[in-house]
Amino acid sequence: MASAFHGVTLYLVVLLVVATLGPLQFGFHLAELNAPEDVITCRKTSISAVKRAISFFKSDPPVAAPTDCIPMGRPAFAAISAIFTVGGLLGALAAGPFTSSRGRRRSMQATAVFYLVGSIVETIAASVPLMILGRFLTGVGAGASTVIVPLYISEVAPPAQRGFFGAFTQISINVGILFTQSLGYFLSHDGAWRWILGSGVIIAIIQAAGLLVVPESPAWTASVRGDMVRARRVLQRIRGKHANIDNEVDAWGEGDGKLTNEEESLLAGESSTSLETSATLLSPQVSASRPDKTTLGFVQVVRDPLYRPAIIAVVGIMFAQQLCGINSMIMYSVSLLRDLLPTSSALLTIIISVINLGTTIAASPLPDKLGRKTCLLVSIIGQGTSSLALALSIVFELKIMSAIAVLLFVAFFAVGLGPVPFIMASELVGPEAVGATQSWALGASYIATFLVAYLFPIVNEALNSALGGAGWVYFIFAGFAVLWAGFVTRNVPETKGKRDADEVWGRTRRTD
Repeated sequence: MASAFHGVTLYLVVLLVVATLGPLQFGFHLAELNAPEDVITCRKTSISAVKRAISFFKSDPPVAAPTDCIPMGRPAFAAISAIFTVGGLLGALAAGPFTSSRGRRRSMQATAVFYLVGSIVETIAASVPLMILGRFLTGVGAGASTVIVPLYISEVAPPAQRGFFGAFTQISINVGILFTQSLGYFLSHDGAWRWILGSGVIIAIIQAAGLLVVPESPAWTASVRGDMVRARRVLQRIRGKHANIDNEVDAWGEGDGKLTNEEESLLAGESSTSLETSATLLSPQVSASRPDKTTLGFVQVVRDPLYRPAIIAVVGIMFAQQLCGINSMIMYSVSLLRDLLPTSSALLTIIISVINLGTTIAASPLPDKLGRKTCLLVSIIGQGTSSLALALSIVFELKIMSAIAVLLFVAFFAVGLGPVPFIMASELVGPEAVGATQSWALGASYIATFLVAYLFPIVNEALNSALGGAGWVYFIFAGFAVLWAGFVTRNVPETKGKRDADEVWGRTRRTD
């Protein structure tokens, strides 16, 4: 993995850390209600390990006084949980056209505002409607982040290492999940659960502050704004003073972007900081700037036969990401594993998150080494095999085999289906269509997530009642894996090492 950081500047690392705070908050808010659910809804006063440890040493009996909670039934809590996905879908659909026309930096700043306001509302909420409002706002920020941040990473990361750095989106999501579930393990008691939600406010403030010094994507600045001079200067700082950036600049297709004597004199007085923090503004003195280019919208890309295969591919792999069953494990593993391992439900959730994060980090170099398509196929086939093993082990009550199958199931997801879809959506089309394509991809992901979240417990219970026992639903996931492996083989091209979308699809670029 150390070789993946060869030639990477500290400045680039800082940019990536700030940018990935958006996906981190996606994971944070996705899982923030998992551990403290019973405390928030007034069913229990505590499920906290710390609270139990303290009460163990107390001689006084526990006080049954009302806690700081919001009385509600399961339907109301389900609405609070599900509205995050609805907000995410809206954010994903709106983010593509917005980031294509306004830029990546300004779009990330908008997500920070949604995260901040939504987190504040959630933290102080004393009723179900306010909780729904807060979750909806954070959902919008989350959906937009999962569109914008992978684009930004793919455009600032070195071309040979885009697969590696593209995995940072999924890694950050997993860090957010692990962080909030760890907080929940210790703070799910009395009114302390509000500190879990309040942590989202702190993260949003850090994100907003960091984005003040993050530059606009050089590729977007050159391709959409036509400002080659500014784009080249920003890219040079990201790559390092002595790095050769000519090949990357040539890929923008806007000329070499080198400064003339007149432009050098005009820009000589500008500090690098002012160039970066005002990267979204056109400089009227720079004659190399060109009028804004046309970007394609959400409907345009699917109507255009040039882009339609890419839309089919990204929507398909996003559905594969969810319909192979990962969220059935992330969201319902507590009840599934309760009789498999001798530990608490909250701790089980943390263990699953640690495994998911660890394997995601370990597998992050694979898309650049093996190829995106290969990683997808290995991941799908591995998850399908694990689903089959899990189904059989649950049906025949083989607890050790069930535990191993769960670990493999999560590990295989991290190999390909976790990070690769976020990478490929920005590699299958040109800059003029990448925003809308990401919106299609993330829109499909949120719809598929919604389907799994709601249908899994229903289908699982129906099959268990009809066939007797448990585990039958994982035969369905194994069957889905076979179907999605065929889809990827036929409809998804390899993007590793390809210069642009024309080369990915084997098209000949016109020169007239």
